[in-house]
Amino acid sequence: MSATPESPASQHIGQLIRQRFETLTPHERRVATFILDHFDDFAVYNAAELARLSGVSKATVTRLFKRLGFESFRDVREHARTLRNHGVPLVTDAAAMGQGLERFTRHFERERHNLHRCLEALGARTFDALVDALDRARRVVVIGYRNAYPVALHLRQQLIQAREGVALAPQPGQSLGEEIAALDERDLVIVMGFRRRPRHFAALIEMLAAGSAASLLIADPGAGRYREQVRWFIECPLESVSAFDSYASAMSLVNLIANALLHQRLAEGRARIQQLNELYGALDEIEPGAIMPTTTITDHKPGESS
Repeated sequence: MSATPESPASQHIGQLIRQRFETLTPHERRVATFILDHFDDFAVYNAAELARLSGVSKATVTRLFKRLGFESFRDVREHARTLRNHGVPLVTDAAAMGQGLERFTRHFERERHNLHRCLEALGARTFDALVDALDRARRVVVIGYRNAYPVALHLRQQLIQAREGVALAPQPGQSLGEEIAALDERDLVIVMGFRRRPRHFAALIEMLAAGSAASLLIADPGAGRYREQVRWFIECPLESVSAFDSYASAMSLVNLIANALLHQRLAEGRARIQQLNELYGALDEIEPGAIMPTTTITDHKPGESS
């Protein structure tokens, strides 16, 4: 393959088509238009199917791909898989999900595999050190962009129930500089960086590496190049059975971290949750039955009777 894109910064096939559309023959334009109209699943078709659905010959399809810089349709499929690995939601296998109950089985197995990979790579010693840092830190700043933002928001919401001094950055409409300017060795920054990260992500990691605050990066395996610039790096595989990424492993990790922190500082956590419950009641913010009594939080070890 000669000019095939190989990185998220390279042009994908849709961009190449738009750039060269005016130079294509009428029949090539028909194929190109079909690809643009079906960009999310064009890779499930073979060259003959693309020709039939576009109303042109297979030779026309081949000529179009060569004009775009691809040596063969196999290279086009490989390009589509590369885009998918970088987070572009493309269907690369029409039969990937299966039918009926098989869909549930495949989905469950993929989610289980992702979580197993995440926790196996993490290890107990690293996890304990991270929880200790969360417990001791003067201030915790959680940063998340794009699809990482909901996970970062959830992590902040869980941590804030066990301890004070947890902030989410940047706030809507605000810049990040103010949130990290005064951080020092007493603080901890948690960055969520899932694929299709913003352009300034590398600069953010470099800035944190140059500072004295401890840093944790929770990201997909593609962010491994940042591993040496942070104190802790936790991989969360995002693969699913089809086009859209799954964040189940990341959300499960958030739950594990928050619960571990709560049990690390159980007395303080109980007192804080009690205080929050009283405020919920005073402000009439939550249904009465949804306010959790602190007696449900115990310090019994697994296997012990109450």
